[in-house]
Amino acid sequence: MQVQELVEVVLPGTVEPEGFELRRGAVPVPGAGQVVVAMEATGVSFAEQQMRRGRYFDQPAYPFVPGYDLVGTVLTTGPGVPLDLRGRRVAALTKVGGWASHVLVDAADLVDVPDGVSPTQAEGAVLNGLTAWQMLHGKAKVRAGQTVLVHGANGGVGSLLVQLAALAGARVIGTASARHHDALRAMGVTPVDYRTEDVPARVRELAPGGVDAVFDHIGGRSVVDSWSLLAPGGTLVSYGSAATRDDTGSRYWPVLEILGRIWTWNTLPNGRHAYFYNVWAGRSTGRDGFRARLRADLTQVFDALRRGELTALVAAELPLARIAEAVRLAESGTVAGKVVLTP
Repeated sequence: MQVQELVEVVLPGTVEPEGFELRRGAVPVPGAGQVVVAMEATGVSFAEQQMRRGRYFDQPAYPFVPGYDLVGTVLTTGPGVPLDLRGRRVAALTKVGGWASHVLVDAADLVDVPDGVSPTQAEGAVLNGLTAWQMLHGKAKVRAGQTVLVHGANGGVGSLLVQLAALAGARVIGTASARHHDALRAMGVTPVDYRTEDVPARVRELAPGGVDAVFDHIGGRSVVDSWSLLAPGGTLVSYGSAATRDDTGSRYWPVLEILGRIWTWNTLPNGRHAYFYNVWAGRSTGRDGFRARLRADLTQVFDALRRGELTALVAAELPLARIAEAVRLAESGTVAGKVVLTP
């Protein structure tokens, strides 16, 4: 019988992509309420790009195994977990730990992946699809006939946002570099080149009365411009600070600055609203409710994938052993969709 071995990627500190370490060991044994998932796909998200710089506001102490989400098959179950979970393909949001061949996960955190959805497609839509769905339907409540602006429309979250917004019947404006414009037009998006165009001026030309929602992962000056582009009653959803990824200093300040602006804007009597989206919001105060919302929302995303209404763009598939190459590709700003890692 073949003996299985754990292979995982360790982030030892603030390192270049070549500084990630590959570690081997014994496959973990699940405790009460836990399962071991044999990973089939995980991915490089923006959070890991910040973590290797020490810039993610909620990262653990070094060293640790990154990996914000994963898709795989339940290999073994611990006490108190139904045996029929074994062999099922599942997804999980982990924040850390996903960059490994075998991952310990609480059984209550698993979401079934439907038949007909590949591990790679499912992985492209776990964190990114959940984020897009909850921002679009939970925060902005986008409706048919509205106009929305999506920054980074070619990215992992952005590419799903524009598709979900179109499915909801909205008109979509998306920022991206020129190389991605043809693909965006094919999805029904009106593209704006953030590198060569004055984005606020161009959006005002396209939507003279303002847009009904803006989804901004950039932060910094961009979030101020995004607020200014809202129509009366519009909603800004900020969900990151990509503009400060390579900055030095406090990793908390970029988020605190955005939160301060949002608090101020929401006191203004103009009917507009602003939110800072955090996928983990509510987990510490009501874990059961958080899990139920996550499962319901991610199931909606997976069902849209299964029906062919939604496509998770995958920029590349690379094995864990090529982690440096995968991270450099994800950070290059040249790809559409998510860089996926396999065992």
